Amino acid sequence: MERTIIFCMLFFCSSMALTAAPHKIAKYKQLLKTIQLLENTVKDKDVELLHTPENPVDECLFTAVTCFQKGTLKLQPENSQANSTFTQTVKVLRIFTFGNRGKQCESSCESYEKKSPKEFLRSFAKLIQQVIR
Repeated sequence: MERTIIFCMLFFCSSMALTAAPHKIAKYKQLLKTIQLLENTVKDKDVELLHTPENPVDECLFTAVTCFQKGTLKLQPENSQANSTFTQTVKVLRIFTFGNRGKQCESSCESYEKKSPKEFLRSFAKLIQQVIR
């Protein structure tokens, strides 16, 4: 009887581990779509350039995502008609959590090159694609 219970518990735990990975991937894919949606509504001229992490090493992924989240607060909508959609989209990016903290990275957000908002969002999308793989 005890062996049966232990087997059932192991089976349940292993099935939960297998379903957790596809859920995270789906979450990251949704985040990627959100970034691409935002790219179409962001103001790209006469705006502040943003520190843009590019090709961070695996240990620095958490730091890079944090930099992107801070940078999204500085984005502006292209026009007033896109403002409500823009605000909701930025809110989704702000509350996103990246589960893998990894090691604390040596570099800070300010150490990255500044780029336009659209380039910033493209780099953010590229980072999320790297996490999905």
